[in-house]
Amino acid sequence: MRHDTLADMFSSLKNKESIGKKECIVPYSRLIESVLKVIGKNKYIGDFHKTEDGNITIKLIGRINRCSVIKPRFSVKKEDFIKFEKRYLPARNVGILIVTTPDGIMDQKEAVKKGTGGALLGYVY
Repeated sequence: MRHDTLADMFSSLKNKESIGKKECIVPYSRLIESVLKVIGKNKYIGDFHKTEDGNITIKLIGRINRCSVIKPRFSVKKEDFIKFEKRYLPARNVGILIVTTPDGIMDQKEAVKKGTGGALLGYVY
């Protein structure tokens, strides 16, 4: 029984990347699909698609060193992203924070450009 599908997806991605697999299969949800779009746009994964049996197949390209969900989902203002980047990412301009905002799910760089805050979902580097 799954309690946190987003955390399961991140741990599955990290584990498959660490052993060198080229593909990862996770259960489908709209949240996971939106997060994967953000990760794919930043070129950490390859293409992904929904299968007929209710799963998402993700092509891995070997760029993920670490990824995880952020619990609790901290609320962050548009000027406070730097504090959380220092906490969760290894260096400046390395990796992304994934944020849910009123405008949708995006990375922290796009949220700063749009001038909006939100709640942290996870990070990838």
